[in-house]
Amino acid sequence: MTDEFFYGVTLSSSHQSETWDPEAKAEYPRSNKLVIRQALLGPDAKPDELNVIQVEAMSLQEAVKLPVAVLKVGESRHVRLDIEFPDAPVTFTLVQGSGPVHLIGHHLLGALLEEFEDMEEMEEEMLDEEEGDDSQFKDEDNEEGEPKGKKAKMSNNAKGKAASPKKNAKK
Repeated sequence: MTDEFFYGVTLSSSHQSETWDPEAKAEYPRSNKLVIRQALLGPDAKPDELNVIQVEAMSLQEAVKLPVAVLKVGESRHVRLDIEFPDAPVTFTLVQGSGPVHLIGHHLLGALLEEFEDMEEMEEEMLDEEEGDDSQFKDEDNEEGEPKGKKAKMSNNAKGKAASPKKNAKK
């Protein structure tokens, strides 16, 4: 079961950077994901000032720094982002402008890691049971594990013979 919590942070000239890095407690290990839905300018934002939000997060091999929003009073007061960050840490920085810029989203807490382990064990047991159910068909199979009749059809096709139209022909 996943728990979902509201996430919000305000970046401004006095607070230009915020890092999301949830602590994984040993007695309560859970997976974490951050989803940022939108960025919007506060009502105190200065006209004609560009406000640029940069995100630093891990990619497959290294950290990546990219701008994700450029906001300006009179042009764009908000932008819809829908960006997911499955790995911490994630750092949001107001690299240009004085804000305030509000980032809004969700912090998702996954199921306990123990629950994932239990689910994996259950899936393995189910796969083992399914493999056991296949044993009833082995009597009908030939030595190569193919159902009876399949080998004959394949050999006819391999010789290039087409099905005989004589069955439906008038005598």
